Amino acid sequence: MSIEIIQGLLIPFLGTSLGAACVFFMKNQINPMVQRGLLGFAAGIMVAASVWSLLIPAMEQAVLGWGEMLSCVPAVTGFWGGILFLLLLDHFIPHQHMNSDETEGICCNISHSAKLVLAVVLHNIPEGMAVGVVYASWYMGASDITLGAAVALAVGIAIQNFPEGAIISMPLRADGLSKGKAFFYGVLSGAVEPVGAFVTMLFAGIITPVLPFFLSFAAGAMLYVVVEEIIPEMSEGEHSNIGTIMFAIGFSVMMILDTTLG
Repeated sequence: MSIEIIQGLLIPFLGTSLGAACVFFMKNQINPMVQRGLLGFAAGIMVAASVWSLLIPAMEQAVLGWGEMLSCVPAVTGFWGGILFLLLLDHFIPHQHMNSDETEGICCNISHSAKLVLAVVLHNIPEGMAVGVVYASWYMGASDITLGAAVALAVGIAIQNFPEGAIISMPLRADGLSKGKAFFYGVLSGAVEPVGAFVTMLFAGIITPVLPFFLSFAAGAMLYVVVEEIIPEMSEGEHSNIGTIMFAIGFSVMMILDTTLG
């Protein structure tokens, strides 16, 4: 594995870790309006990444093996695979969202803090998969994915991981954990990304023709998280357009990264 790949797989994790470090410098609670804005920003980046960095390259790669008329087949199949995979994880993994008292997933006797961390882990799994499969595509010589495109995706996810790291570590601090433990669990929630990226790279790198399926699979998984988890959270409470505006900004940032680096 080249140094470029190792660095790329660690970039999103670095974003989460730096965000989690905010617990040492900020108050225990994030202003609800700020939190909604950060969530909207993260959602915008994830949607743009799903389209430009994953679905479009999946269809472009599929043209070679399936022809232009059927290039959507692996994209749609993989997309639904990602949706159903996250649906299963959401159903089985016990977790709890920040502004909810309801535990989702299988009922088990774990702490409230652990459930908050697992909710963020669910967010991070598809992001790690996305980075892994894009780097695998570049490594396998896919003509439509350059190293710059892979770096753009990793940087974009790292940017949106920064507020996510703060959004998890600071509620954990407010939940009674020390700053050190809140930071540790925030970092731990992001550790799933390089692990997921590495595992995805291993599977995607076995046979080149499956890359379009893996690219669209990661896109489906990310969009599931956006629609099921992030958008509802950014729309909670008093009506405000801040989440929508920040969504548009995040979307634009990811578009610019993909255009300039990709």
